[in-house]
Amino acid sequence: MEPKNYKRYTITAALPYANGPKHLGHLAGAYIPADLYARYLRLQKRDVVFVCGSDEHGTAIANQAMKEHTTPREIIDKYHEINKNSFAQMGISFDIYHRTSDPLHHETAQDFFTNLNDKHIFVEKEDEQYYDEHAKAFLADRYIIGTCPNCGNENAYGDQCEKCGTSLSPSELINPRSTLSGNKPVLKPTKHWYLPLDKYEDWLKEWILKGHAKDWRATVYGQCKSWIDGGLHPRAVTRDLDWGIKVPVQGADGKVLYVWFDAPIGYISATKQWAIDNGKDWELYWKDQDTKLVHFIGKDNIVFHCIVFPVMLKVHGDFILPENVPANEFMNLEGDKMSTSRGWSVEMHEYLEDLPGKVDELRYYLTAIAPETSDSEFTWKDYRDRVNNELVAILGNFVNRVMILMHKFYDGKVDALTETIGFTDQNLSSEVSRLYEELKASFEGYKFRQAQQTMMEIARLGNRYLTEKEPWKTIKTDPEAAKDALHNCLILIGHLAKCLQPFLPGTAKKIFYMLNVPNEVVAFDEEIVFANGHQLNPSALLFEKIEDELIEQQIQKLIDKKAAIEGPPKGDDTPAAPAKENINFDQFAAMDIRIGTILTAEKVAKTKKLLKLTIDTGIDQRTVVSGIAEHFEPEGIIGQQVSILVNLEPREIKGILSQGMILMAENAEGKLTFTAPLNWMPNGSTVR
Repeated sequence: MEPKNYKRYTITAALPYANGPKHLGHLAGAYIPADLYARYLRLQKRDVVFVCGSDEHGTAIANQAMKEHTTPREIIDKYHEINKNSFAQMGISFDIYHRTSDPLHHETAQDFFTNLNDKHIFVEKEDEQYYDEHAKAFLADRYIIGTCPNCGNENAYGDQCEKCGTSLSPSELINPRSTLSGNKPVLKPTKHWYLPLDKYEDWLKEWILKGHAKDWRATVYGQCKSWIDGGLHPRAVTRDLDWGIKVPVQGADGKVLYVWFDAPIGYISATKQWAIDNGKDWELYWKDQDTKLVHFIGKDNIVFHCIVFPVMLKVHGDFILPENVPANEFMNLEGDKMSTSRGWSVEMHEYLEDLPGKVDELRYYLTAIAPETSDSEFTWKDYRDRVNNELVAILGNFVNRVMILMHKFYDGKVDALTETIGFTDQNLSSEVSRLYEELKASFEGYKFRQAQQTMMEIARLGNRYLTEKEPWKTIKTDPEAAKDALHNCLILIGHLAKCLQPFLPGTAKKIFYMLNVPNEVVAFDEEIVFANGHQLNPSALLFEKIEDELIEQQIQKLIDKKAAIEGPPKGDDTPAAPAKENINFDQFAAMDIRIGTILTAEKVAKTKKLLKLTIDTGIDQRTVVSGIAEHFEPEGIIGQQVSILVNLEPREIKGILSQGMILMAENAEGKLTFTAPLNWMPNGSTVR
């Protein structure tokens, strides 16, 4: 719950580089969670500004311009529009989507630098950096390539080897060369300004390690503690580059503000522009202690938002500090790390083109598998199953059944003895109240996966209630009971629509229309009233079933895109393990291997590796304990088809009777994947 009652909220989502389209991993990591939180706060009638925008400086932009044989300006204009439009179509409700190339941002960043420089916060230091004599330019890390000292990759960058993932500095590269000319660079002295992070270690220990030990996510807190305990060092805030914000100091020609310094200031300049556009006072949202500041980011941005930017705000002196930084882990794709450069990604604009009208389905799925506590996995088959088994079969089914019955029995008109209808079932009313409190608590604790599960409980509650009351039967024997039950369901649908708004805003609007509720947005404390004689609008299906053909097309598209970039698979150089001793056919035939489906999955207490699974084998439903917990999240494998050895002798593991074993494929690095049919097979199908 909130530690205090705030008057206003400043919500930021990480500024994406405008060097290319953004993929679904970005959407799941920062933008969906930030949008959920902002929408929730608005439904609570809180004063919110939700800001974001394009990060348009730095070598990433200049590199992309070189690749596309154009200018940085053309690159940022192109991708700013693509990403801005994609976010809008995905329902991300930014109050402003700004740009760091905007003059207001340049002015704000330069003023921020000047404030710190005038206070003598920075340390000026001359250092040797690589210089391209042919191009007559100092080289940023990404403009230097060479041989990785760790794996031998001959095209490792000066900051990281993308083959083995090792973080590097240009001086560690073997045979470095400039990407501008191909020549070997030379070391040349140059002066830069540094932020002395080491001076603020004690303050950071007090503010983070003591002050946020209980309310920040374990991953965020742990990464901050690791950085602080390891000792902080001065960090350059300027660099030698043409593309960027000019350093506002006389004699600093050819130098710009380092992108990590100027980018977070983009949150402030975006708020300034929003305030100008809406007649607001921007300072209240950044300088008033009654404002809560929350940053939504991926885990690769933790150090900048939890250590570097807070130090900048602290030494400036006028700004509030972030109350929370609920960073997410990474979302992988079909068993591999998502990467646009390798072709292994689904870009937002591609999804919108390939699956038109299915934004809410994606928002639901990305929230259901949100990498809040560990890396998660996007698979197209799991996407299909979640949509079909949850949105279609549970949520859509409940609303559709009630609306059809209301139109069939009463021509879609509320017919009550009282002036308005309300819950007549106290148990139903109490349960809804309890779910509201659970929902709010999850939102306040940044547990958005859990919040969505609570929202779905309202739909499940409705289905159970409808099945129990059977108004399609009682309409003949007790028509008043049937009417009463359907009226209760109408009220329940109204509550469901209200709670749907942060997660599935488009679906909520469809339901409000069917209910003939005039407001497009209904706050949590607003009642939806159905007066006697209220006319409902025609019913319509909320979701359609995802067909296997669509999923197969998306998987094939992914494979083709990667092959077009990397070429056909070259195979693993690691030799396979030698074959085991021969067995005879009778020994093989004695094994009864079936296709089953995982129904439930949960971690086994006090173990790291074990999951307790309930599997539908087609023969029965049985418990299997499997050592795959370090490879898969329980929520992400529900609905997964598996191969299971059903006639393995039962064995007790950690007090649980395990009845069988699922078969997994394992490579030389120990990575696991399910051995499952390419296409869906009935449970109980024999593997032979």
